[in-house]
Amino acid sequence: MDVELIRLTKRYGDTLAVDNIDLKIRSGAYCCLLGPSGCGKTTTLRMIGGHEAVSSGDVVIGPHSVGDATPAERGTAMMFQSYALFPHLNCRDNVAFSLKMRGVGKAERHARAMEMLALVQMGHLAERLPAQLSGGQQQRVALARALVTGPKVLLLDEPLSALDPFLRVRMRVELKRIQAELGLTFIHVTHSQEEAMALSDLVVVMNGGRIEQAADPRTVFERPASAFVARFIGGHNVIALPDGLVAVRADRMRLGLDAGPSARMARVVAVEYQGTSVHVGLDAEGLERPPEGPAALTAVVGDGAFAAMPLAPGDTVAVGWDEAAAHRLRA
Repeated sequence: MDVELIRLTKRYGDTLAVDNIDLKIRSGAYCCLLGPSGCGKTTTLRMIGGHEAVSSGDVVIGPHSVGDATPAERGTAMMFQSYALFPHLNCRDNVAFSLKMRGVGKAERHARAMEMLALVQMGHLAERLPAQLSGGQQQRVALARALVTGPKVLLLDEPLSALDPFLRVRMRVELKRIQAELGLTFIHVTHSQEEAMALSDLVVVMNGGRIEQAADPRTVFERPASAFVARFIGGHNVIALPDGLVAVRADRMRLGLDAGPSARMARVVAVEYQGTSVHVGLDAEGLERPPEGPAALTAVVGDGAFAAMPLAPGDTVAVGWDEAAAHRLRA
């Protein structure tokens, strides 16, 4: 189902947590709400699911306004950051629990629970208790439990944050597979830029309770709307020129003899080997360091190119970029 937010606002006393946002998420899309802690993304998710009251504005799911509806009336299900599985119930009964509360007969609810466990590749562990499962397995059970009621929209609140990096990558693949197989609308809160880029059809970057940019991942990365988006997404240098701000991707910076007409001299302050590439931090003439970074600019250089022209902290080198590589930003 389509999900539309219309001038959606949430206040906690004098604090404005979500500030008059408008957003449309098409049916069957995988949407990630992305931003730093306190930006309003989780509050927005909870208002969509009916777990947080709306101060003003509206939430529309499918053809219906649901701003005053209970969570059970919305056709949504929530997968929380804490899996909160019942420790005394096995996997099958954990998944079937919400169906039991709805009065579904034992045979039917067990059949539907097993169907969902098979979907998340946990059918062979249906009799195990949560304490006998790994973190990734518990997450799969929690996902099956959220899906068993047949929601049209699945809401996920940082579901991968408790997993180690290897499992996070595996579960990203599984989430995308399940979403595509079921054709549901997924709305997923994360603070991980990599996670949002890997999963979503629509990335919504939030800051201070507002939406900075909402677009497909490639557009957000290639054409960030603001300095905040460029810095938060990462991989960009935000550069103040006399006629305004521009973003230049770090992998499109040019060093040495290739620096081009925009060249300025810079001192190398950091060198980080990343395997296939090397990240070179630079303090350049006339450019101030950002408050969150140790260097004014970063250049990502291929491993082979770096080997041909190695640099070390303290070295001086020309740095520049092609005019076509500079994307204009709003402040």
